[in-house]
Amino acid sequence: MNKKNQKVRWGVLGTANFGRTILPAMQRCQYAEVSAVASRSLAGAKAYAKELAIPEAYGSYEELLRDPEVDAIYIPLPNHMHIGPAKQALEAGKHVLCEKPISVNEADAMELLEFSKNFPQLKIAEAFMYRYHPQWVQAKKWIMEGTIGTLRMVQVFFSYYNMDASNIRNQSDVGGEAF
Repeated sequence: MNKKNQKVRWGVLGTANFGRTILPAMQRCQYAEVSAVASRSLAGAKAYAKELAIPEAYGSYEELLRDPEVDAIYIPLPNHMHIGPAKQALEAGKHVLCEKPISVNEADAMELLEFSKNFPQLKIAEAFMYRYHPQWVQAKKWIMEGTIGTLRMVQVFFSYYNMDASNIRNQSDVGGEAF
């Protein structure tokens, strides 16, 4: 954390389109500063950085992980590419926020959990914001207080409409599709 302004300085691994939604929100947060982005190509990182007003761009993930001015890493890479970079970030002394799902199977998730125990001073989390969303915090409060009666059942459904077979979210070999 930057002691001067008490903001967590974030580095982003990848130039995912999803980041165009998430990063502007992070940039407005009083406790976050998006400091750097890395891509497999420097040109791609520079274009993304310019578009989103990110001060630093790197042509490799490893370069960004070596940046001492970055405290934490956000990983919005494709699902099957989360574990390796998360481990590298921990080894580099960076906290990790990994887009969901954190892994494509239980074995990889457990491997990452065990690996992360080597770095007890660092936090690693899956970007599953629903747990902390104010509407769910309020719903839990009402349940705990008995305001809405006795909880008997919870049923939820999450979906999105995407019929493009070439979209990575629909390719089971790289962690897309429903399990």
